[in-house]
Amino acid sequence: MNTVTNNFQIIGGTHRGRKFNFLDAPGLRPTPNKVRETLFNWIQFKSSNKKFLDLFSGSGALSFEALSRGAGHVLGIEKDLQAFQSLIKNRKLLKSDKIQFIHTDALDFLRHKSTKKFDFILLDPPFHQKLLEKSLRQLSLGDFLTSGCCIYLESEFEITELFLSEKISQKFKINKQKHSGQVHYCLIEVL
Repeated sequence: MNTVTNNFQIIGGTHRGRKFNFLDAPGLRPTPNKVRETLFNWIQFKSSNKKFLDLFSGSGALSFEALSRGAGHVLGIEKDLQAFQSLIKNRKLLKSDKIQFIHTDALDFLRHKSTKKFDFILLDPPFHQKLLEKSLRQLSLGDFLTSGCCIYLESEFEITELFLSEKISQKFKINKQKHSGQVHYCLIEVL
């Protein structure tokens, strides 16, 4: 069992400054503070009381940040058992029923047609495993994407309209895009 402990801190909202610990796991890369701050600045006027789906929750940095900034509900998906156990432990610290985590593989979760609609999809999978491509395809096929839904993407490469058009059957537009070091990130909106 891995005992290396890392941490992150909520950077805005009602839980600002709150620190969370999590165990190290293969492929786990918490979204850096600078990137998280940029993302939530991009969506600050659209995210209040909205439903978020965090498909590769990992440390939970994006899920907990969304909750802190007023999300109506956050559903996080995490396959690694140790990471999942850290998420559950950290959720208990907040005593909130607005955040839920499911221990399953994100692609397995996406293979079932959605009975819930989400306003925001947080898609930050482990790099170099083609999980971004597979996830986008499944999101598009599984009726998760509604008109106006925003998808946040993090990847090891620049996201282009051509790349997205090959994976998403719905019409979309890239609203914002940046990179920080080796991490490329963007926000797209389904039209």
